[in-house]
Amino acid sequence: MTTMTETSARFREFKMPDVGEGLTEAEILKWYVQPGDTVTDGQVVCEVETAKAAVELPIPFDGVVHELRFPEGTTVDVGQVIITVDVAPGSGDAAPDAAAVPAPAQAPTAAEPEAEAPKGRQPVLVGYGVAESSTKRRPRKGAATPEPAAAAVQAEFNGHNGHNGHNGHAAVTVVPESRPLAKPPVRKLAKDLGIDLASVSPTGKDGIITREDVHAAAAPVPAPAAVSVAAEPTTGTEPEAPAAQAPVTARETRIPVKGVRKAIAQAMVGSAFTAPHVTEFVTVDVTRTMKLVAELKEDKDMAGVRVNPLLIIAKALLVAIKRNPDVNAAWDEANQEIVQKHYVNLGIAAATPRGLIVPNIKDAHDKTLPQLAAALGELVTTAREGRTSPAAMAGGTVTITNVGVFGVDTGTPILNPGESAILAVGSIKPQPWVHKGKVKPRQVTTLALSFDHRLVDGELGSKVLADVAAILEQPKRLITWA
Repeated sequence: MTTMTETSARFREFKMPDVGEGLTEAEILKWYVQPGDTVTDGQVVCEVETAKAAVELPIPFDGVVHELRFPEGTTVDVGQVIITVDVAPGSGDAAPDAAAVPAPAQAPTAAEPEAEAPKGRQPVLVGYGVAESSTKRRPRKGAATPEPAAAAVQAEFNGHNGHNGHNGHAAVTVVPESRPLAKPPVRKLAKDLGIDLASVSPTGKDGIITREDVHAAAAPVPAPAAVSVAAEPTTGTEPEAPAAQAPVTARETRIPVKGVRKAIAQAMVGSAFTAPHVTEFVTVDVTRTMKLVAELKEDKDMAGVRVNPLLIIAKALLVAIKRNPDVNAAWDEANQEIVQKHYVNLGIAAATPRGLIVPNIKDAHDKTLPQLAAALGELVTTAREGRTSPAAMAGGTVTITNVGVFGVDTGTPILNPGESAILAVGSIKPQPWVHKGKVKPRQVTTLALSFDHRLVDGELGSKVLADVAAILEQPKRLITWA
């Protein structure tokens, strides 16, 4: 799909691209430019969130930003124009002044440390080169009294927004105002919780609102009868609004389901009601595995990579799949076929601020233990920073979900759509265990394997789970069975 259109010899349009896997829409999270800014080929102009991940969009030509078609927080269909650029500035009317065409309401202010696009992150839009931005964003003007003309244009935009948001030629016009200081993740958290940042008391450095401030604002408000006026601390700040103007209790919060959360809901429902799930459990003594982890941490060959029980569990599952290759398959409903995979893209379920995602390690079956450790570390770091690309979450074959990090013994995991099996790992903790004829405290965990019973029968699923357990009980089998 073409993502840019030449509207005249001077102005060019940049459309919302399909950033991966046939997505149909994306939400504009953050604009990095505003009308009047100069942009260069490959410069990141905005960050958007799709149903799979947050990605940055680079613009594929040079010029001066003429118009931003949508404000931050708007969900835009793929193919809709999101920005127009004057590619021949100075040939006609001057580029719009910031006072006449202000930035969208959510554009970061100059006072915010996150105003510029992160320099260490690369645009993920396939087909466009990466260029280091040579422009610096102009500081926004302070709070100003709205001019009648600006208010009129804003009203016109609001009217158009009900019709796909881009008919006519009115730019996205929002009157500049003094906004509370908060980083983009905090703004998104406040938006999800329905909290107006203007009502939040900041506790961060330089008056920046933190995540804790937002959570505190979302907490239930005590009933007035339970609060003693004499007991209220004196802060020296302006008095709070009367209790009558605030709700007595926060009884419910409505959070729009979109982006990653919407995709999770659809995928889990589809998986649960399409694939017949079977889950089997086994409790295993992993004392020797924990000793191996401690030894590997001191091994010079593992220097620079993170070594933890998940690494050994991942390797154990890969060996079990090698011994039972039929489990690594997918069900083709259209052709009524079982598609056996001769490679393993190992998915690792990761909890992130945007929701659960399952990026996978490509060709994990070919990796040595140090390579697998490095890949796991990079996967986790990228997911936590919100930089996981759609391509990293596509093509998985089997998945591991580590619920033990939350202190949970085990669970009945739901298959990642298109995969045949998922292994849940519970918490590892000391328990009384019969070892060499005596009851001793041993490190024990519980594993749960869910599989698609259309292509994995009970015998095959049991063999895979038993093999994983046997390796974790006797890690030397990693050598004898590999």
